[in-house]
This record gives sequence, C-alpha cells and structure tokens, in this order.
Amino acid sequence: MSALLGLRPELQDTCTSLGLMLSIVLLMGLARVVAQQQLHRPVAHAFVLEFLATFQLCCCTHELQLLSEQHPAHPTWTLTLVYFFSLVHGLTLVGTFSNPCGVMMQMMLGGLSPETGAVRLLAQLVSALCSRYCTGALWSLGLTQYHVSERSFACKNPIQVDLSKAVITEAVCSFLFHSALLHFQEVRAKLRIHLLAALITFLVYAGGSLTGAVFNPALALSLHFMCFDEAFPQYFIVYWLAPSLGILLMILMFSFFLPWLHNNHTINKKE
Repeated sequence: MSALLGLRPELQDTCTSLGLMLSIVLLMGLARVVAQQQLHRPVAHAFVLEFLATFQLCCCTHELQLLSEQHPAHPTWTLTLVYFFSLVHGLTLVGTFSNPCGVMMQMMLGGLSPETGAVRLLAQLVSALCSRYCTGALWSLGLTQYHVSERSFACKNPIQVDLSKAVITEAVCSFLFHSALLHFQEVRAKLRIHLLAALITFLVYAGGSLTGAVFNPALALSLHFMCFDEAFPQYFIVYWLAPSLGILLMILMFSFFLPWLHNNHTINKKE
C-alpha cells in the first residue's frame, strides 16, 4: 500500500482500476466454485454460471472503457489490456458464452436445446443490467478520481459513423469472431485462447473508433443502456440485429454455401 501511495496520482488510479478488475475476476471465480458444488439442477447451474460469466465480462469492460478514456494518447496500453483481459476471460470462463450470439450460434447448429438456450440468454440479459448498476455502485465509492457514479448512467454515443457502416462493422466483427470460435475448436486450448485474444484485440483496434466493436448484445446493453433508452431503434439495429446477422451469414456460409460449392465442384470434376 505504501508503494502504491508513492506513485503519481494517475498511476495510482490505473493500479486501483486494474486491482478492481482482478478482484472481480477472483470473486466471480470463487462464486463459480461454490455454484458448481452447491447447484445440482442443470437449469439452475447453467443460469448461475452464465450470469457470473456475463457479470465478469461486463464489469471488467466498463472499467477498461473508463481506462481507455483516461489514456486516449496511449492506445497501445489500452489494446494491451484488452488482450490481457481477453486471455483472463478465456481462461476463467470456460464452458460459458457470456454472449447471446454464441448461444444463438450453438442453438442453430444443434449444440444447445431451445430451453437451455433460453435460460442462458435470460441469464446474460439479467446479468448485463445487474453489472451496470453494480459498476455504478462501485464507482460511487470514489476509489479513483475517475470513478463517478453519474458516468455510468450517461449516454456517450459510441457510433461515430452512419447507420449502414455501423451495421456492417458489427456484423463483420461478429462474423469473424464466431467463425474463429467455431473453427479453432480443434486447436490446442492454450494456443486457441491466445489466437482468440489476438483476434478480439485486432477487432477492437479496427472497429473501436467506429462503433466500439462490441459484437455482443448483452455487453452492449450493459455499456450503453441509456443510449438504448434514448435511441432504441438505432442501437437495437447496430448492437443486436447486426451481430445476429453476422452469425446467420456465418452459419449459412460454412454449413450450406461452402458445402454446396464443394459438392458442385466434385460433381463437375467427375463429369
């Protein structure tokens, strides 16, 4: 603590924010262990684990967004944190989705039943809203000079381009990420986590200045809830429909179009 007090105020605030995020990860990890030991009904088990995973992702992203606003002149630092916490989430949130698009992808591919998918989607939406208000409560404690509860309830429009470009950005990000998620399953776990973290970091770098590159409807709801309240149609299209469209296009391409193209090519070669 004395070493921390000897740092410059800006560094103290950064260290406090990082400590807060790591504390959330540890608390959610402890809660997951307790849930796995105490919950034996599959529905309750799936709901709680998905709730905790989404809560961890949303709270950490709130804090990461705050840090990025305080260090706009050092984007490399922000991207480094994005990569690091993507690794942390990849290591700690195994077996959960924390993204409605991931649930919908598995439901369309037959990997999840509609009932289980609905439970997980409900858990994600409830958790997204809870994480928003818990973040506001934490910021009201004033742990750093940037922690102000009113900040979490203000709408800061993240969409810096027209609607069509914003839709394309979120749809492409969702398409690329979930394509990688689907096709990296055969890769060794340790390498897969690094590859996905690198991809997330690249997508944030490429699309962050356009829409924030969220490609997660639950996370978008938590980050931009007031914006949804003020301009629901626009935010619904960009942050909910566009990522879902990316998922649909990805499934159509890899499950139907490419196999059809391959079969036609095989038939033509035989002829």
